[in-house]
Amino acid sequence: MTPIVPGGVTSPKGFRAAGVACGIKRRGTGPTPPLDLAMIVAESPVSAAGVFTTNKAVAAPVVVTRDHLSRSGGRAQAVVINSGCANACTGEAGMRVARDMAAAGAVAAGCTSEQVLIASTGVIGVPLDIARIRAGVVEASRGLDKDGGDAATRAIMTTDPFPKSCAAIYAAPGGTVTVGGMAKGSGMIEPRMATMIGVLTTDARVAPAILAAALRRVCDETFNAITVDGECSTNDCVFVLASGQSGVEITRDDDPALIEPMRAVAGHLAREIVRGGEGATKLLTINIVGAASLDDARLAARTVANSPLVKTAVHGGDPNWGRLIAAAGRSGAAFELNRASVSIGGVELFVNGVPFDERAEAAAKVLEQKLIDVTIDLGAGGDGAATMWTCDFSAEYVRINAEYRT
Repeated sequence: MTPIVPGGVTSPKGFRAAGVACGIKRRGTGPTPPLDLAMIVAESPVSAAGVFTTNKAVAAPVVVTRDHLSRSGGRAQAVVINSGCANACTGEAGMRVARDMAAAGAVAAGCTSEQVLIASTGVIGVPLDIARIRAGVVEASRGLDKDGGDAATRAIMTTDPFPKSCAAIYAAPGGTVTVGGMAKGSGMIEPRMATMIGVLTTDARVAPAILAAALRRVCDETFNAITVDGECSTNDCVFVLASGQSGVEITRDDDPALIEPMRAVAGHLAREIVRGGEGATKLLTINIVGAASLDDARLAARTVANSPLVKTAVHGGDPNWGRLIAAAGRSGAAFELNRASVSIGGVELFVNGVPFDERAEAAAKVLEQKLIDVTIDLGAGGDGAATMWTCDFSAEYVRINAEYRT
């Protein structure tokens, strides 16, 4: 497994970034206004790809960026992201703002509008002030720096309790490949491509079509395998840009030189999103085994991970294996109760259809921890297996979301 190292979107060769305050977010009680606009720029147009929300209530930035990737043939030079306003469900006016946002990025980066990827995150249904965006892009372009990744990461946060960025380095036969990344997301998280936004960068040399296939492969195992609250956002997206400056050429979408560091970075960022979920106090790993197929395993994992009864039991430290079995059984996956099993942190509470409640106290001790593993065997006799990450539900989650707009 490729280790994670400190870093972010500017760790690979060929990228600079900046994060500025342009007045989109409400000013808090601190001495300085919050950062709310991030910009990442490559030295020239590079290979690029994206995956996007499947929500049919799709936000204007997603529509515009998908179109840009199609029209440019998978080439981009700049990414512009604002927080504090989603520019979603804002009609034709919102579409004009999204196009103008990309145009501002193009002027600043010295490329065409089609070579600019944009994203927005924040409150739905509120107009995005394009004048502030334009001013922010100008300021960000003046501050672009190889050390600007941290500011860019902080600029995309909304309810996130901490910034999320990292990097990974892979020693390939032809040289060293670096992948960096940043992400935001804390609530409204169940990616299906998930409010999450992610940007990955690499200095591998890879054609757009291969890069797109690799991104889809990695996202299926990482960003699409997390949930905080089962809510698929209007704005979810993940971008990847490849500068090619390492000189290591990638010709297959499963080449370890690209896939392994991408998987490491995306996996770390995905788990950090869940760990920083709104009101979360525990990170829960759901492992499904004994499924009839991979699709069945993923279906069961998602159902268990999204169960409010499971998430509240974990928060309360209640080793209620019945809730886990019930969720797996109603998931729609092939399931055989008499051959099904459940363990929490290695403590077997239900084995081949037989309960072992005398082990509940040991399992309760496991649930006191911050990192918890649950394994469920569906008893279907197959080799299908999947993992999904989720968190507990607390009263703080309710408070945050009850007051989100007010």
